[in-house]
Amino acid sequence: MFFLGIIPALLTLILLMNVEESEAWKATAASRKGWKDYFTILLANWKRCLYLILLMTMMNFLSHGTQDLYPTYLQQQRHFGAGLTTIISVISMIGAIAGGTVFGFYSDRRGRRRAMITAEVLALLMIPLWIFVPQAAWIAVGAFFMQFMVQGAWGVIPAHINELSPDRVRGFLPGFSYQVGVLIAASAPYIEALMTRHFSYAQSMGSLAALVLVLGVIVVGAGPEAHRVAFGQQKT
Repeated sequence: MFFLGIIPALLTLILLMNVEESEAWKATAASRKGWKDYFTILLANWKRCLYLILLMTMMNFLSHGTQDLYPTYLQQQRHFGAGLTTIISVISMIGAIAGGTVFGFYSDRRGRRRAMITAEVLALLMIPLWIFVPQAAWIAVGAFFMQFMVQGAWGVIPAHINELSPDRVRGFLPGFSYQVGVLIAASAPYIEALMTRHFSYAQSMGSLAALVLVLGVIVVGAGPEAHRVAFGQQKT
């Protein structure tokens, strides 16, 4: 798998050498004065940086908390075989692709926060169908719609966090916030595994997902939005 992964990496390099810089980058290129100015901008926007880290922590807890141990849950608690577990996992990822597309489209028209909050509230309602129903067919339906909502909220993130980042640190701040968020949220499967010492997989995963979804709605709702901001034309 590692050596096969080299192939798309090489193709990426070829593509990068033949693609021009974005218009937003060109518009702000003349205003870049060096590292000192760069860090001055970061310090001036430290509250925004902390908010984006908090947002990405919640989002990564949601994503990894509903995905990482799900095949383990299907095999260990539901006693599904490897074949059925794979099928349900694939169905859930089809839901993820569809959800990211639908909610991304919705956010372009009705706003980023509204789309994310809608997806997270609906994901909260999906928890019983996702993990507590007895039949395998309904589990597959629940897996589809749970990831439809979870990754629906995620489908808004690339646009949302770029719009919230100042022009001259847009190459750094979104990626940095994401990586710090996923560093913190890497504990999600570990926390769920610890919880299974006292509760079932379904109870552990369902309760953590519910908590993260409620907190996620609060974080998104209380945060800023810069929907349709013109890149390269910010004044601060």
